[in-house]
Amino acid sequence: MRSLFRMLGRALGFAAAMFAGAALAQGPVEVQFYYPIAVGGPIPKIIDGYVAAFEKENPGIQLKPIYSGSYQESIAKALTAAKSGDPPVTSILLSTDMYTLIDEGAIVPFDDLVKTADDKAWLKSFYPAFMENSQTGGKTWGIPFQRSTVVLYYNKDAFKEAGLDPNHPPATWAEMTADAEKLTKRDASGKVTQWGVEIPSSGFPYWLFQGLAIENGANLMNAAGTEVYYDKPEVVGALQYWVDLVDKYKVHPPGIVDWGTTPKDFFERKVAMMWTTTGNLTNVRTNAKFDFGVAMLPAMKQRGSPTGGGNFYIFKKSTPAQREAAFKFIKWVTQPERAAQWGIDTGYVAVRADAWDTPEMKKYVAGFPAAAVARDQLPYAKAELSTHDNQRVTKVLNDALQAALTGAKTPAQALKDAQRDADRLLRSYK
Repeated sequence: MRSLFRMLGRALGFAAAMFAGAALAQGPVEVQFYYPIAVGGPIPKIIDGYVAAFEKENPGIQLKPIYSGSYQESIAKALTAAKSGDPPVTSILLSTDMYTLIDEGAIVPFDDLVKTADDKAWLKSFYPAFMENSQTGGKTWGIPFQRSTVVLYYNKDAFKEAGLDPNHPPATWAEMTADAEKLTKRDASGKVTQWGVEIPSSGFPYWLFQGLAIENGANLMNAAGTEVYYDKPEVVGALQYWVDLVDKYKVHPPGIVDWGTTPKDFFERKVAMMWTTTGNLTNVRTNAKFDFGVAMLPAMKQRGSPTGGGNFYIFKKSTPAQREAAFKFIKWVTQPERAAQWGIDTGYVAVRADAWDTPEMKKYVAGFPAAAVARDQLPYAKAELSTHDNQRVTKVLNDALQAALTGAKTPAQALKDAQRDADRLLRSYK
């Protein structure tokens, strides 16, 4: 009997060794993912640090981040790779890319991966405002990570010089206009040396404009992504106000204001107030050599901002093992402590409420209250413009905004034309 047990033991030991050897021969599960670089700051170093820490805890998984350029470049590369049969396993892409990725058959929903009670609690932990651009048709297609809202940054020193209260940023359009008039400086020849306000009109013009439209009482699309409301009176009124800042009040630079150089204009005191992503918060804190403030966007009929930024997606052309490995990483990187640290390090909004209850985040907000502005704006936030055929539907709006801001068309005509073109693009989805 003892000899039988010894034989069984040797056999089991041999089988275990064989299994371990086979697993070793197979190597770790490789998870390639695209990561867009869309704002300033040392973000690649942060991501590389996460990758190293995760791999140390999970030696059976190898992460391969690929820094894929802008969001627009990243979605193009991801879809091209999906069609060629060699897509990434997961990627951070715009939350607004959801319908496009679904229509292309490129991604899978997370619902099949969410199995345990812990998984379900994790999925429910994200802010509802961010999930509006992550779920459709009763399924969850994206997981919020690099998320943001539009906020107002202002130079407190410039406010003091203009006789304005540095602790009272504009809360309404009327206040922003009046403040911008006092903040706009001209030299003896009449040339502007400091603009009152800049709202970027390249890169993501629709996103900044959506803030104006929401504040004036209208969002740009329906929840199903099948209709847009570009020519509604409230939307036309929002564009008219943006044009008026340039032509009527002369407090905003004419022409196209570049997304990428707007923070630099702010640092160099060429502009006293700017609208941009909260994702620029750490960049501003690092580079602004003056006292600055951060505020919610000013209201017209109501407060409001679109949410923005990127979600994790998992691609269909991946193995079950790769999906599970990617899912494990996504859960790992969005745990409260890491979500908090990500917000501290980058300025993006920590995407779940319990991240704001961590000791690190409480300490950070106590010393830097501006960090909580975007979070406090979330109750007023709406889903970012996202539709089927989103790239083209968004492009017709971007083109219309730029036509109005350059004087090529009136706001009403530009948006009427955009509505016609968007209706044509969306007709087959209704």
